Amino acid sequence: MDLGVKAKDKITGFTGIVTGKASYLTGCDQYLVQPKCKEDGEMADGRWFDEQRLDLVPDAPATTLDNSRGKGACGVAPMK
Repeated sequence: MDLGVKAKDKITGFTGIVTGKASYLTGCDQYLVQPKCKEDGEMADGRWFDEQRLDLVPDAPATTLDNSRGKGACGVAPMK
């Protein structure tokens, strides 16, 4: 799964843009899905999902960012 695509969790329906990927030695790949902001403008928390739980949202345009001026800020490392 590529970063920047829109994905939906098969179980909960949680939907958002894939903004991170974690690959583990044990073979498990997880993706961070970031939803849109809440209606009041507050940031909603992203969630990590196993790859098998996610479906791509059809016909959703991919999100890209211009990182030519740096690599961006890193957040807290994922916890499992």
